[in-house]
Amino acid sequence: MSPPNPTLPDSSDLYADPAQEDDFWNVAGIVGELAQVRRSRRAASSHHAEYGAQGFPSRTRLAKVAEELCGALFPLRLGPDFVRPHNEETFVTRSLQVALSRLQAQVRLELNYAEEGADEAEQQADAIVLAFSRSLPEIRRMLDLDIDAAYRGDPAARSLDEVLICYPGLLAIIHYRLAHTLHGLGAPLVARILTEIAHGATGIDIHPAAAIGRGFFIDHGTGVVVGETAVVGDNVRLYQGVTLGAKDFTKEGSGALVRSLPRHPVVEDDVVIYAGATILGRVTIGKGSEIGGNVWLTHGVPPHSRVSQARAVVTNMQTGNALPSAGQLN
Repeated sequence: MSPPNPTLPDSSDLYADPAQEDDFWNVAGIVGELAQVRRSRRAASSHHAEYGAQGFPSRTRLAKVAEELCGALFPLRLGPDFVRPHNEETFVTRSLQVALSRLQAQVRLELNYAEEGADEAEQQADAIVLAFSRSLPEIRRMLDLDIDAAYRGDPAARSLDEVLICYPGLLAIIHYRLAHTLHGLGAPLVARILTEIAHGATGIDIHPAAAIGRGFFIDHGTGVVVGETAVVGDNVRLYQGVTLGAKDFTKEGSGALVRSLPRHPVVEDDVVIYAGATILGRVTIGKGSEIGGNVWLTHGVPPHSRVSQARAVVTNMQTGNALPSAGQLN
């Protein structure tokens, strides 16, 4: 027996009675079993109150909010092409009115999920977004320092505008600084979605709870990971593939992970961490240090340290004999 030749239903067929169809695939049985799995899962994890019960913040709508906020922060560079100096104030005004209203709706959904009452959620969402809006000038000032750091740190950068428009690290940092503010104000889920939008676009994963100082520069960026409890000082530069991660996780007696304990590195001011370096655990990288490429560190280093990997060994592929390093071939 072969399955029936499938045809895509039109909208009038989507809610037709399944009992009237030839159920070759036993879809009815699968639907029933899936429903039982959902019920069992929800009962077992009722303390988590599964997302979607009362609505869920929308990644699509938050991506639009982030785009509008980027335009409001940098209207002549990240706004639409009709924005000019003579109309940028009007554009910023209208963009913020729309973006903040949309953001309030998403924050309200998060708070409703957290089982706030409707009135309480509305009032708290208003307060969070109002405080967030008042933080935007300071966020813009911080981002200007990040742009300056990128321009100073990369000889390939020809202008500040190029850094802002082209560098994936800047996009990730913009999203992070917006999200970090929201996280601190009490909207951690919306904040996490904002950083994950940038993660998907750039390959740079910065948790919104991480504390990152002024003049932050991520060069190239793909594969960078900055964990939840990481602390990064001023004027720090990271290259692609750097991980500021956790070494291990504390567990309760039941085996469940203890969350939010400090478990990621502290990177002090003026540190450079080169491509592929991995630093794990609550260790401190002292001020002014330089961590070389592909280094694996699970312990701290004092200020002004230089850490590098073992020297490469060069051998002749035919004889297996050691050869002089590239610097000695002349």
